[in-house]
Amino acid sequence: MQNNHNNELEFQLTGKLAFIRTFGCRANVSDSEKISGMLAELGYGFTRNMEEADLILFNTCAVRENAETRVFGNVGALIHLKRKNPDLIIAVCGCMVQQEHITKKLYDTYPFVSLIFGTHVLHKLPELLKETLSGKRVINIDNYEHIITEDLPIKREVEKPEGEEGKIKADVSIMYGCDNYCSYCIVPYVRGRERSRKPTAILNEIQMLIMDGYKEITLLGQNVNSYAGDSESGDKITFAELLKQIESISGEFRVSYMTSHPKDLTKDVIDVIANSEKISYHLHLPVQAGSNRVLEVMNRGYTIEQYLQIVEYARSKILDVSLTTDIIVGFPGETREEFLETLNLLERVKFDSAFTFIYSKREGTKAAEMDDTVSSEEKSAWFTEMLDVLDKVSGDAYERFVGKTLRVLCEGVGRTGEYEFSGRSREGVIVEFNASSNSEAHLDTINHATIIGEFVDVKINKALKWAVIGELSIVD
Repeated sequence: MQNNHNNELEFQLTGKLAFIRTFGCRANVSDSEKISGMLAELGYGFTRNMEEADLILFNTCAVRENAETRVFGNVGALIHLKRKNPDLIIAVCGCMVQQEHITKKLYDTYPFVSLIFGTHVLHKLPELLKETLSGKRVINIDNYEHIITEDLPIKREVEKPEGEEGKIKADVSIMYGCDNYCSYCIVPYVRGRERSRKPTAILNEIQMLIMDGYKEITLLGQNVNSYAGDSESGDKITFAELLKQIESISGEFRVSYMTSHPKDLTKDVIDVIANSEKISYHLHLPVQAGSNRVLEVMNRGYTIEQYLQIVEYARSKILDVSLTTDIIVGFPGETREEFLETLNLLERVKFDSAFTFIYSKREGTKAAEMDDTVSSEEKSAWFTEMLDVLDKVSGDAYERFVGKTLRVLCEGVGRTGEYEFSGRSREGVIVEFNASSNSEAHLDTINHATIIGEFVDVKINKALKWAVIGELSIVD
């Protein structure tokens, strides 16, 4: 759908090429898809080669310090392109620039950056770009417009990894922002307070994606468990109720979601998943630390005892549920004894895998003001120790799938080259598999075109630490 306010720019921009690079999480990728949609409506085409771009846009992340360092390095490297092409527009947006000290540094240090805008004014890109094209240097990081714009165009292909085939996976944002204010996290300050989309808008978007051939839909939100969208009658719809409504959409597809906060994960959500035919059995439940005192200082809102009750209930209800988590090592004030409590938790729960981090100070958060008495050398030693424990307790986690047949969404060719195809099971497990062991009568129908992007049954023969290995199961 063409927006009337874009008509004036369309003539000027037709034939122009945009290069977009996204740093950070899936929410940033989702934003970049909206940016791509707006640029496409303005007449832009897209390129993966910065050298031929008329517009270079970096969509940034603020969660970790190394992401900011990478952005500054990449922005600095663009000066030679600007010198070769003075008309080149260089834009920086996203979470990172929502922080005033970052915006000031960008403005003062990189005068060739023409456009800087924050997360809350994403929908204003066409008018901001118009100002930039008129010769102005534009900055807009207004933090008061916490609105949800449902009619933004979306162009998903630009953000796909190069070489990915077909329409397989799509992300759908169900809410924005965060109200938790974990003491180490910058997200509420750069994304704003929680705002939930209306369930009708979410269901319509998912239905269109399924009709368009997509097979896996990931629901995005900083804390999906606290979703509270307004129904047509004005009642609040919970995350469990939203999942039920998505489940009722016809077609064979899979639903996953991220991220799930332990304090808001209710039993009714687990019950819906257990009784579902479409919702993923992968539960990513970030625990962050094994010490109740550290969790309290982190402002996580639950105790280890409560967390373990959730894990126990999920495992009692969902067959072969895959449990993964996040762990932060070396939080300010954490003692050796408290770190050992985290190791004890890992040994007790036996997660399938974990995303692990050494604490990174983020300016503007509560944790940044706390005394940090543990040296970086000691934190690194703890981190290595934790990885050893994880390797021991989770190394054989996938053995439980050997001998079973898993329903797999084939996503592409094998990653290692040893196996023909690769995909993920409903449990979120990477599955590498061959089709060549099947009877010759079926080989003529087994090829990339008929398998990639489809659900197939795979008999699992072997478990690795990071994946399972199997062969395509043919049913006559």
